[in-house]
This record gives sequence, C-alpha cells and structure tokens, in this order.
Amino acid sequence: MKLFSRILLTISFLVLVHAAFSQAKRKVEDLSDEEIATFFERAQSSGMTEAQLEKAAKAQGYTSADIAKMRSRLTQLGDSKTKEKTSTTKGKTSSKRVVSGKLSTKKGAKNVDDEDTEDVAMEDEEMVDSTKLPKKVIYGANLFNNKKLNFEPDLRIATPVNYTLGPDDELNIDIFGEVMDNYTVTVSPEGTIKILNLSPIYVNGLTVEAASARIVSRLRQLYQGLNRPGSGSSAIITLGNVRSIKVTLVGEVENPGSYTISSLATVFNALYLAGGPNENGSYRSIRVIRNNKVVRTLDLYDFLLKADQKDNIQLKDQDIIRVGDFDSHVELAGEVRRPMVFEAVKGETLKDILRYAGGFTDKAYTYSLNVRRNTSRELKLLNITQDEVATFQPQNGDSISVGRIIERYENRVTVTGAVFRPGIFAIESGLTTVKDLIKRAEGPRENAFLNRATISRRKENYDPEMISFDLGKVLRGELADIALHREDSLTVYSLDSLRENQRVSIYGEVNKPGIFEYRAGMKVADLILLAKGFKEAASYAKIELSRRVITHGNDDATKEKIQVKTFDIDGSLNINNEASQFELKPFDIISIRRSPNYEVQRGVTIEGLVNFPGRYAIPKDDQKISDLIFEAGGLKPEGYLDGAILYRDSTVVGVKLSEVLKNPASKNNLLLMENDRLVIPRILETVKLSGGVQNPIAIAYVEGYTLQDYLDGAGGFTDYADKKNVYVKAPNGISTKRRRVLFFRVNPKVVPGSEIVVPEFPTNMKKGLTTAEAVGLSSALVSVALTLTTLINNLTK
Repeated sequence: MKLFSRILLTISFLVLVHAAFSQAKRKVEDLSDEEIATFFERAQSSGMTEAQLEKAAKAQGYTSADIAKMRSRLTQLGDSKTKEKTSTTKGKTSSKRVVSGKLSTKKGAKNVDDEDTEDVAMEDEEMVDSTKLPKKVIYGANLFNNKKLNFEPDLRIATPVNYTLGPDDELNIDIFGEVMDNYTVTVSPEGTIKILNLSPIYVNGLTVEAASARIVSRLRQLYQGLNRPGSGSSAIITLGNVRSIKVTLVGEVENPGSYTISSLATVFNALYLAGGPNENGSYRSIRVIRNNKVVRTLDLYDFLLKADQKDNIQLKDQDIIRVGDFDSHVELAGEVRRPMVFEAVKGETLKDILRYAGGFTDKAYTYSLNVRRNTSRELKLLNITQDEVATFQPQNGDSISVGRIIERYENRVTVTGAVFRPGIFAIESGLTTVKDLIKRAEGPRENAFLNRATISRRKENYDPEMISFDLGKVLRGELADIALHREDSLTVYSLDSLRENQRVSIYGEVNKPGIFEYRAGMKVADLILLAKGFKEAASYAKIELSRRVITHGNDDATKEKIQVKTFDIDGSLNINNEASQFELKPFDIISIRRSPNYEVQRGVTIEGLVNFPGRYAIPKDDQKISDLIFEAGGLKPEGYLDGAILYRDSTVVGVKLSEVLKNPASKNNLLLMENDRLVIPRILETVKLSGGVQNPIAIAYVEGYTLQDYLDGAGGFTDYADKKNVYVKAPNGISTKRRRVLFFRVNPKVVPGSEIVVPEFPTNMKKGLTTAEAVGLSSALVSVALTLTTLINNLTK
C-alpha cells in the first residue's frame, strides 16, 4: 500500500506541474489574460516556490526567455487589475505605477490589497483637507508615467557590435546557394552550441561576428568551401532569441527590487520597468554599479533636452542601478514653454532652469520675474530683473512666476486682400484715412474688386461692427474719405476670390497628366504641350474632350449636361491641324487613349548549367519553357533536369523538365510569363533525411536504393514518427507522399538531391500525457485498486 500511495503522489505532482506550465506551449504573447490568470492561480495553489516552478518549467523544455516573458505578462496583468480597483473607489484614479505581490518580476513588492488600503486612506485624508493643492509635475516624470510610451528593448534591431554571447542566447544559421540548409541552436550553460554531426563549438564570451567566423570554419567540415569565393554556397549567422539577465534597482525609485530583463536592455529599459525615480528621486544623478564600481552616471536631462543617449549603456547580469536623492527642486510657472518643477544641481543659475523649461513664451513679461522663497520662518518674495537671470542661483523650494504681457495696440490698423503690400500699419502723421492706408499699401492690384470694400471695427463697448463702402469712388474723390480707428481691418476683395478657380485637365497617355490653370485662348495642342507631350503608347485617334454645359436658369432637367467631342489629331501638333487648334473652355477635360497594338518588351531569365544563360525576350504569347531552353543552347552535361526550378512572382513552380524536353506537348511545358526565372542546378549527389528518424543525415545517392534503404541508413523511425505520412520532396520542389494501392504500399521515387521528410506527432503527444489524460490515468489506477480490493474481500469470505 505504501508503494501504491507513492505512485499516486508522484502522478499528482506531475499533473500539477504540467497544469501549471501547459499553457506556455503556445507563444506567451498569444495567451489571453484569462489564460495567464489561470496559470498563475494554479502555480500559487501548488505551494511551490518560484525557484521550484522555474526548475519544473525548464525540465519541460522551456527557456529562461520564455519564463521572463511570462513574468512580464503577469506584471502587466497585475497593473491592469490594480487600475480597475482604484478607478472604482469614489472616482479617484492613481497615476502611481503599482506592481502586485507575486505577479511582480522584482522582489519585495507591495501586495495589491495593501496598496488599495493606502489609496483609500489617502483619499479620506484629501476629503478632510479640501485646501490641499494638486501634486506638481516634475520634469521628466511623464517619461515613465506615460502608458503610450514603450521602452522595451527592440528585439528586431540589428545585433549590437559589442554584444557578447552567453548561455540561453539563440543563433540562427542560414546556409544558401547551391546547398540550402538552416539550423537554430542555443548556447548551453557550458557556453557551447551543438550542430548535427559536429563536435560542440565554444562561443561563450565571443561577439556575434567572432562566433560567426568560428562556426563557419567548423561548418566547412560539412559544406566544403563555405563562404569562400567560387564555392557557390554561403552562410549567414544571426542572433535569434536572447538570454535574460537580472538587475537590481535601489534608492529613490517607484518600485525598487530585482528585475529579469532581456540582455539587450539598457539603463532606460530598467528604469521604465521600475517606474522611474519617485518624488524624492534624482533625475540628474543615476549611477550604474558593476562589480562594486560605478561604471556610468546618468543625467536624464541630457536625454530629455538633447536626446543624448551616450550614458544609456547596455546592462549586464547583476548590475545595480541606484537613484539618489534630488539636490534641489525649483518650480517655474506662468509664461514658460514647460511650466513644471525642475531639478537643479549645484552651480546652476536661473538661466539654466529657463533652458530646461524651453525658455519664455512669446507672450512672456520678461522685464521682471517674481520668486517666492521659503525661509526658516515664513515666505519671502524676490524680484529678479532681466539682467540678473544669468547670475541668480535658485534655492530648493523656490517658485518662480513669469507674467504675461498686455495684448493691446494703441495705433494698429490692418489691410488685406488685393493690394500690392498687405500688412499691418501704424496710425500716425500721414496715415489717418482709408485713402492714406491704400496709398501706403502701394495701391490696389489690377484684379481688385473696387465696387465694394469692408472695414471690420470694434465699437467703444467692444462690440464688432462692419462698414461697407465703394472703394473706387473713395479713391476717385467721389465719396468722402473715411477716418481710421485703432484696430480697424480693411479688406479689399479680388475678382479671382469671387469666382471659382478656372482649370483644364488632361489624362491618359501623356508624360505629365493632371490639372492645369486655364488661360483664355488656350488650344488642345497647348494643353498637350503643358502635359509634356504624348507618350510613345498614345493613340492619335479618337481623342476625347468633355465639356460642361453651363446654364444659370431653370432649364429642362432632361437636356444634355455634358458635351463630348472626339477627334483625330496630328501627332506633330502642327499649328495647321484643325483638331490641334480647337479652343478650350474652363473645366474642359482631355483624354488620350492608348494605342491598341502597343506593347512593351517582356523578358525571362534562365540561369545555371545551360550553354548560354541570361535574359531572353518573349517574342510571342505562346512561348514555352522548351523554347527558352532551346534559345539558351540546351543543357550542359552536368545540368540536372530533375532539379530545375521555375520562379514566378516570388513563388516556386514545380516543373518536370525531363518530361518537357521529351514531350513539348506536355502540360508541364508552361507558357512563359514576364520576369519568369528558370534555374538549372548542378547534379546533386546526396539524399537528405529529416524529421522523425533516429539520425537525421544526408546520405550519398545510390542508384537502385529504395525509400526504405535510405530510412534504414538514418537508423529507422523514432518512437514518435508518423510513418503513414512520409513524403519525398524532389529538388524541383514537388513533394510525393507514400501511399497504398489495395494491399500494396507504393513508395515515391527518390532521385539525387531529394529530401525524405518523416513527420512527427504533435508536441503534446511527445512530451507525455496531457493534464486530462494524467488525471484520467490516476482515476483509472484508483478504480483498479478498489476493484482488486473488492475481489480479494469476496475471495476471502
């Protein structure tokens, strides 16, 4: 019975671990919030520590990067739930970043319930003290409180030059050219990577560039001449998923503690995760400590003001970031571009603080600034003149107010519209009337509408007023001149502004189609010249002109509203041609058709082992693959027909070239299309096996070998091989599946360069029992035990 109890206990433990991590089999970013919450509840209810859960997850095949992503999702979920709670407490919303208990990626974070209790207590306090002022904004705080900003490291950027590899880093090895292959390898805890049929390669501590050179050197044992000129095969090695590191943030930060982050993360990434400096924290003195030494001191103002990231260094494992206390806070209010609280360091003057605030606005009263200062007993007011700004040194707690100038003119008038020099003028000696103002504006333009002008004016009670008059009569002296008042605005209208802009359009086979300004006397040929002439494909026959039928009365609605005229034109646009001289009207539209028999040249490319590779024209619509091979002088002796591939619109088209050459009437003899590319490779001498075989390998091709012979050469099937769905992928891209005909199994043909693919069953069938299956197995074992007990009892009676 003790043995039976141990078996049940072991099964229950495995079920628990599997249930806690089963959802990580999908990508973490694809999981819903409900699935994340369910995972966390199961993990908590297990009673296992964080280290035990992490160890169990790694035993199931998950990487440290997967665990870090899950922690990040749990933190985000905790933040969102906390916001929902605080938003329901009397309409109060907290802008503070809250990270709850075990959902946090840091150590020692407050529990969500405790945080809510504090918020309620603060709210009650605010209700009692109704005179409490709103919290002042510290310059730079929005950088960490703005949820629209994302300081997560970009994992899609090019690998940094100085990035060094370490355990859990992932490398992608792509081999292309005459040989195509790829590997995805992970750096082991010992600092090595393992590639099929090669001994471990040590890459720990190397840059990606240095590691690439070492890996390519070893790969030449499998791929002769790799990355050497003339070899025909190349390899590119890039960084895939990166490892995670741990850093600690201490001092005056919103959420101090230890964080698990990407190894590509910088100081800014870590500060953002921790919520940035708190209300007592310094933005000017942030230290990065590595191996008990300060390696960099950051001043965030350099980034905020100049986007200078010279101190935003990449972090390393076990780095410590310490945010110190601020030296002094100075508030700028009023007419500055950024009115808020700024941190000042020793030696900085009011001129420096104004620079952080972006300077004065254009409405600022800069003659004198008011400074409110806290003394040991009471407040003190200081007046700082413009000359003292560069030398005045603010103290901690100073509040500086910048006033606003009075927006008022005592003698301003304005003239706009159809005059030669519109603008603002001063009422002074020699400029007191409308006639004086028009003269100062250098008179009305030729297109001025003189029958009516207007003056916008304010009455003594400041109500708006408009005065209309005949400007032509005033200028000719036929009407009395009008005296100007302060802030009068005279508008002279133009004839163009009182009518629709007149345009003509041309479309179709011209070099510059579009809309052009209409000019009186413009002809069809003139518009074609403005459009830079005909294109080569243009047809000179049946050029179409469409024209509006304009009426200003109540005509019959059934009458023609658009007139259409078609005509032939002389391509030389000869002035004597009647159609070229056809006069246009405003809003006419010309359409130039395309010649029905015009067609641009089309071409295809043939590459590889033919006698004359290159690009060839398609002289007629029925040109086929066999015609292209004939034009290219046929194949070279080493050309491999069964490996030929046709590329069309970035898609591989499987063709049976040997059948095409034997029988040009074959359906595989496809019609050629523009930019087709036919590639004839060299004869391949291997057969590759992948998937569910004991030893995935490339085997030399042997004439007469069957599919089973090659499978035997790879050690046969694995326990999880899907034997019924084995297929062979030919070099030309065509795949053939193993099938049955009556009672006989028909195997696909294996040719040189083929790949034999053995599919494997789904991952959950390989890794072990699912949660439901494990629970079912436990129930079955209990049922069997009870049945055996009942049977024994019956036999002993």
